[in-house]
Parts: sequence; structure tokens; C-alpha cells
Amino acid sequence: MASLQDKGIVVTGGAGFLGRFVVDALRQRGCTDISVPRSKEFNFVEKKDCRRAVEGRDIVIHLAARVGGIGLNQREPGTLFYDNLMMGAQLLEEARKAHVKKFVAVGTICSYPKFAPVPFREEDLWNGYPEETNAPYGIAKKALLVQSQAYRAQYGFNAIYLLPVNLYGPHDNFNPASSHVIPAIIKKVHDAKRAKARFIEAWGTGTPTREFIYVGDAAEGIVLATERYDKPEPVNIGAGFEISVKNLVGMIASMMGFEGEIRWDKSKPDGQPRRMLDTSRAQQEFGFKAKTDFKEGLGKTIAWYEENHQ
Repeated sequence: MASLQDKGIVVTGGAGFLGRFVVDALRQRGCTDISVPRSKEFNFVEKKDCRRAVEGRDIVIHLAARVGGIGLNQREPGTLFYDNLMMGAQLLEEARKAHVKKFVAVGTICSYPKFAPVPFREEDLWNGYPEETNAPYGIAKKALLVQSQAYRAQYGFNAIYLLPVNLYGPHDNFNPASSHVIPAIIKKVHDAKRAKARFIEAWGTGTPTREFIYVGDAAEGIVLATERYDKPEPVNIGAGFEISVKNLVGMIASMMGFEGEIRWDKSKPDGQPRRMLDTSRAQQEFGFKAKTDFKEGLGKTIAWYEENHQ
């Protein structure tokens, strides 16, 4: 196992939702030389900023992404494709040229085919086209896997590729224009309770299933892979369970004490029919297993939101 303590590490997106937990996990291991490029000073769509960020670093953990829920994916597919593709491709290239020792590329579950067999195994990644509403984003992130493997083959460059499932937890994005399902529902229920509303509206039919991993667990998985994994094959980072969107919304409403009606807006898209990862490779290769119970993690997320959005 490689010690990270004496390494110069750059975490792109390190001030974001997942990034702050990754930086914490690194600090808990005694890492002190961690740089977190901020978007005010670095635009990774620009090559020169990618070069500046990786210069003199030993390890790059690439988390920065332009990302959001189904609504954002429908409104801005071109932006999501271009920005994510350019950020990843240029950071990886500049890291190679700067003789960075290891590049950790963090992809997305949106790269999997729409009808991948459940649970999703890494071998199924290329057996079909992603779900249409998030395909541009998913394909842009999947290009990083191809680039990582190509650079390993041609240059001997140590790049690894991780596929986290949907994240949730404190500090998530609760902006309704771009949030994912858990923060979106927490906000809707919170607002409905304050307004004494009799119902909330949820998107789609409620029948799709999703898997979620607590953000602190995902961060631990990424840092373990940074320490222990040096192979070309992609690795899923997940919790290994699935819950229907209908049951999820009911669970959040009940935990928050909302007794009103849940109305389903079937004119809105459902997204991918089912999502659940096979998480055995992460456990075999670097000993990662998610620890946080889903209800406990939801409780922490709800408490954080209510505390910070009075």
C-alpha cells in the first residue's frame, strides 16, 4: 500500500460536495500537501489552467465536473458533454506531460448502458448506449476511461478509473434547478411543511430504482483506491442495494414528518429504469465496503439541510 502522507496531491473539485469529504479523508491519513484549485482562478476547460493545477504534483484526484439531475441534463446536454470532456481530457494530458505519478479519474454511473443487467458489473460498461437523458454527460466521463487505458498502454502512465453511484449527504446541492433526487425531495418536503401545503409533487412514475452511497463512504473508497489500486480496469464504488423512487420519497416524507399527499407528475421523465452496482471488485482489489446505513445517512442529510436552511 502506497503511503499518501508525503505526496503532493491536487484534488480538482476539492471544495465541492464530494471533494470536501475526499480532502478530509486525506487529512485524516496525515496528508498535508493538498492543493484545491478554486473555480475563481482555474477553468479546467482551458488547457493552461489544467497545466497550472498539476505542475509539481505527485497525484491528481479529478472530481471536478459539471453535473446535475435530469432537468439540467435535459436543458444543457451540449454544455455537460463539452465541459466534462474537455476538463478530463486536458487534465489527464497535462498530468502525463508533468510526470504526475498517479491520476485518479472519477467517472459516473450514468456511463452504464440504459438496460445493463442488474447489478451493473464493470464488464457491462460497453454493452449498450446510456440512458438518453444523461447520455452526453455519461459518455463524456466514459471517454476518460478510454484515455486512461490508452495512456497506460502507450506511456505506462498510472491512471485509474472509478465509477461512483449516486451520492447523497450533508453539503449536497439543494438547488431545484440542478439537484439530484434526494436533495430535491428533502427541499420539497421542507418547503411544503413550512407552507403547510397538502401535497408535494414528484417527477415521473416512482417505479425506477436507484442506489445511493453516503458521500463520506464514497470519499473513503476513492482514497483507498488512490492508496491501493493500480490497474487499468474500471471499479464501481457503491453500497450494493436498490430502492424504488416511490419508496425513497415515502421514506423521506415520513422521516421529516410530512403527512400530506405525494402526487406523481408522469409528464416528467423517469430516467434509467433500474440502477444498482455490483461492488465486489472494489472489495477484492482495495478492501472497500460502504459502511453507512441508508436511513442513518438520510437522517444526517435531512438534519444538515434543516439546520442550514431555516
